[in-house]
Amino acid sequence: MKGLIFTYVMTYGGALASLYRPYIGLLIYICFAIINPEQLWFWSVPRGNYARIVAIALMIGWAIQGFGDWRLGRARGITYSLLAFMLVWVIDGAFAPDKEVALAGIENMLKTVLPFIAGVTLIDSVSKLKQLVWVIVLSQGYLAFEFNQNYYAGLITEADFTFRGLDNNGIAIVMDTSIGLALFLGMHSEGLLKKAVALGSAALMAHVVLFSMSRGGMIGLMIVLGVSFILIPKQPKHYITFFLALLLILRLAGPSVQKEFLSSFDDAERRDGSSSLRLKHWSACIESMMRQPLGVGPDCWPLTAPQYGLPAMEAHTTWLQLGAEMGVQGLMAIGLFYGLCISRLWLLTLKRTPVPDEWLRHFARMVISSLAGFIISAQFVSVEGIELPYYVVMIGAATLKLVSALPTGGNSWYVPLSPYGYGAAPQFGPAAQFVRKV
Repeated sequence: MKGLIFTYVMTYGGALASLYRPYIGLLIYICFAIINPEQLWFWSVPRGNYARIVAIALMIGWAIQGFGDWRLGRARGITYSLLAFMLVWVIDGAFAPDKEVALAGIENMLKTVLPFIAGVTLIDSVSKLKQLVWVIVLSQGYLAFEFNQNYYAGLITEADFTFRGLDNNGIAIVMDTSIGLALFLGMHSEGLLKKAVALGSAALMAHVVLFSMSRGGMIGLMIVLGVSFILIPKQPKHYITFFLALLLILRLAGPSVQKEFLSSFDDAERRDGSSSLRLKHWSACIESMMRQPLGVGPDCWPLTAPQYGLPAMEAHTTWLQLGAEMGVQGLMAIGLFYGLCISRLWLLTLKRTPVPDEWLRHFARMVISSLAGFIISAQFVSVEGIELPYYVVMIGAATLKLVSALPTGGNSWYVPLSPYGYGAAPQFGPAAQFVRKV
């Protein structure tokens, strides 16, 4: 019953609010994209177009407000790379061997690209960025809590662990993509309750990765923790928090999890059939890119795989499959999307780089660690359709947009930075010094 009430209130109340404040609709849409109320509470929530209703209201509200603020600054290249990737997807889809499959893929991408563009143009303050991060962490944390409950109740096994069309590998990767957000949010939030909620969510997500028995997911988790350790502020309290989290994860990793993880490094003679088949698909994808550099068409690799003597299935690699399907140009566009985000945010993690609000530095760190885990683990499974990594990049792009308002010595009018957003500059207080000429 609670799920039904939550879904209806968020859908219809959120849709109404979105007409006046479209950012509310964006937060609800992202929440629904993560928890999927129809599947999470399948026994009480009937099938419906809940996310679509919110999305339509979001788009209308965004249009009413003039399509947001397009002064993207350092986020411009990231945004245009995503639009280029979408354009490649549409063009390749027009020549795909299976137009119906390609069209479905284009529709799914639009459901992600349009909210991304709306979000980047609507976010104009640190407070809005915090809201977005909390929505993602709480949504993923609650989902992880439900998965943990089902696991201890004996309702989850590796073979039947699925959610929203993702298998155990896909679920693990989605969790990896959120753990960095939760870790840094817990380290830097004020108040013990907020810290406990964020760090508790990170622990629940990490345990999901472990009992999913996904080797790619476990490798991604190690990458998230390693990058987070490199990026954490060099203060004792942060090291203590990190090592406590690491000890908890090691405690949760039982013998079966350790055995599964170590099997990732078996030699060719001891490698299982799943690993061997994955490597054959990887080689076939590379060969396909050599033969057809413009790609075989969106979501069309399962139709192409039999040409290389392989089963008609996904290639178990996001990046090589995207290259085979979308061609070199598509792989370059999505590579720029993630690459520009990480490289430009990296400078913000350095203490010598001035930022108007320390939270912008925290956002940069959490986005880099989360994307590092996603990029590595996605090499081991095909998850090009999941939305969460795009929303994590949205956090990074919005961070760069705000940081682009640092003092530059121009000759025009002043624009205030966070937490006030764009508008009239504050006349006093700490925010008054964080303005620039544009």
